[in-house]
Amino acid sequence: MDKLRIFTTGGTIDKIYFDAKSEYEIGEPQISEILRDMGVTFSFEITSLMRKDSLDMTTMDRELIHKAVQQCREQCILITHGTDSMTETAVALQGIPDKTIVLTGALNPARFRGSDAMFNIGGAVAAVQSLDPGVYIFMNGRVFQADKVRKNREKNRFENL
Repeated sequence: MDKLRIFTTGGTIDKIYFDAKSEYEIGEPQISEILRDMGVTFSFEITSLMRKDSLDMTTMDRELIHKAVQQCREQCILITHGTDSMTETAVALQGIPDKTIVLTGALNPARFRGSDAMFNIGGAVAAVQSLDPGVYIFMNGRVFQADKVRKNREKNRFENL
């Protein structure tokens, strides 16, 4: 991998909570700080495409993500995304040739102690370097194919269809 291209879209991974009543906003992307803390030795470039809760994403948002991925020079792409509609975006990215695209996020904000954000980002970084071109999701310690995964909201985890 010459360089990892990272696109951020918002979601829980970047949420900042202000009070006990769950008032929040999507803050600055946390992935650059996480990668610095991990001491990675590869080069990466981060582009923030939007700061949205994935439940608020539209078809136009997904088209913007698709266009950004398709037009970038890099072959390895990591996308941080909210978990509620991550699978929809993954499916919308299918068909982009010669790129390995891995989406990941967090079930708890990266700023929270015990968040799964760092683990998911680490897993996604490893996956994007080792998988064949295509679209994947890395969550809950597993790699899923874009069109063969769902979020089980009851159990708060991702699983194969």
